[in-house]
Order: sequence, then C-alpha cells, then structure tokens
Amino acid sequence: MLIPLLLLLCRLPSAAAEQLQVGDSAPAFQAKTHSGDDFDLNARRGNGWTVLYFYPKAGTPGCTAQACAFRDAIQAIRQQGAEVYGLSTDSVTELANFHREHKLSFTLLSDPDAKVTEAYGAKMPVLTMAKRWTFIIDPELKVRRIDDDVDPALDAQKVAAALKQLQAKP
Repeated sequence: MLIPLLLLLCRLPSAAAEQLQVGDSAPAFQAKTHSGDDFDLNARRGNGWTVLYFYPKAGTPGCTAQACAFRDAIQAIRQQGAEVYGLSTDSVTELANFHREHKLSFTLLSDPDAKVTEAYGAKMPVLTMAKRWTFIIDPELKVRRIDDDVDPALDAQKVAAALKQLQAKP
C-alpha cells in the first residue's frame, strides 16, 4: 500500500519545481556525506559537471536499482568530467549502511530536514522524502538538465547520454 502511495506522490507537482528551470543557478547547499564529511556544492564550481540525483529511501527496490546502475556506469560518467551525488532524506547512518551494502563508488548526501530537497523542488508533498528527480549541473553551477520522470534502472544511462549531448553543444 505504501509503494503505490509513494509513486503517486512522486508525480504530484511542486511549486518550487516550477521555479527552478534549466539555465538557472543551482541552489547552493551544504550537507553531510554518507561518511559524515561535509559537502558544499559551491566547492564543485570549476571542478567539472555534477549529477545530483534525488531518491526517496535508501534500501527500497527502486532506490537500490538506481544506485547500483550509477555504480555500474560511474566510469563512463567520470570520463565525461562529471561526478555523481545521490541525495535523500535518510540519516548519515542509513546512507553509510546503504553505501557499504551495495559497494557504491560515489558519494551519498543526507538531507534529513528536506531543505535541499525542497530547494530543488523535489520534495514529496506532506512527506519528508524526495521525489526521484535527477539534475545535471555544469561546472559553473548552472542547471543544464532536469529529469522529473526518472526510471531508476535507466537513469545512469540517460545521464551519460545527456552529458555527451550537453558537452557537444557550442
């Protein structure tokens, strides 16, 4: 019963989502990583492309499929000068367990109060959980792609293809 409800809530529009558009500056934020370190999006400025994907809950089937797909495609994405960050409202401890269990090779970010999730328009209504959305951010921290209809198993492949396309533009 909970899974169909989550799927429905993932599809509902968000007021913040209507505000954040391709070409806008990515909302700046700080968060804790799965290892407890500090992450600051501003530190990514000038350091390559950033793939920021939001997901509802570590350990659930769709979130596991998505994370493992990014794990398996990480070299192809990094070869294009991009780094992947998965963000959810899970605690650092939950993310550390998820990262270890699935041998993930990229950083997970914790947003327990959903402030980052809300800033990107990816917060589910009522719940303190993220919708499954993926953002591609350029080296100058401008949003270059927003995918709000993510297939967890195919997201990493779509991101790799989108990076090639975005980087080919003059």
